[in-house]
Amino acid sequence: MILSGKARLAGVIGWPVSHSKSPRLHGYWLENMGIDGTYLPLAIEPENFEAAVRGLMHSGFGGVNVTVPHKEAALAFCDEVDPLAKRIGAVNTIVFKNGRSYGSNTDAFGFIENLKQGAEKLDFSLGFSGLKTVVLGAGGASRGVIVALQDAGVQNIILVNRTRERAEVLAADLSSGADGMITVADWDDRNNVLNGCDLLVNTTSLGMAGQPPLELSLDKLPKSCVVTDIVYAPLVTPLLALAKERGNKIVDGLGMLLHQARPGFEAWFGEKPEVTEDLRKFVLES
Repeated sequence: MILSGKARLAGVIGWPVSHSKSPRLHGYWLENMGIDGTYLPLAIEPENFEAAVRGLMHSGFGGVNVTVPHKEAALAFCDEVDPLAKRIGAVNTIVFKNGRSYGSNTDAFGFIENLKQGAEKLDFSLGFSGLKTVVLGAGGASRGVIVALQDAGVQNIILVNRTRERAEVLAADLSSGADGMITVADWDDRNNVLNGCDLLVNTTSLGMAGQPPLELSLDKLPKSCVVTDIVYAPLVTPLLALAKERGNKIVDGLGMLLHQARPGFEAWFGEKPEVTEDLRKFVLES
């Protein structure tokens, strides 16, 4: 596509950023919608983050996505931050308007929309309010997932992390003012807490390509439990493969990446994008 002088500009800031699938994802939507615009990968070192964002804001950009290690810096930088991003403690989407920056976090949206689309494709019901949910991991990704679950109405969340203290800090932080409760369980008890579980979410990097395996027995996991992994490399992680083999419904993590991109794209380019099977295939080809 040939850009005009009126082309709309956006991008993703990270360090490094060469691994990001966002330019391919947004490029697909731009091309298919015939939009005069572009989405660029922007490798910005942490010490240059603020200067770079200010430069983009005054250079015609509509905004940017923010990936590691800049999400917390983006939270501190933005002139206004939505309440959800404040709860999660990170900003991944910035919109520039009239010389001001507006920060949000779309990870929670992406997680829930991926689950909903997975339920629709696999023809199963997922009534969030009554779910007993086990979340593995207490890192930054876990914060977004737990906030998403809370806002969807889940009132029974069991948080399991290799370092219990970190899980307790996260549970105390996110339980404040929220309906329901977050219970912390020891990592050594991770197999037992699966008894009666309705939704199992892995937010750790365990099982990801190049990372140690996730050592987890699913013997006590009900066959009715839905299992999802936010990792998408590989697309079907060992956890998902094992769950599928024993008859559980599974939802892979790619859809979270795709859905979290939708709000930013609409804000910067003025069109509502859709997550389709053709899009999934296109992104996976990379």
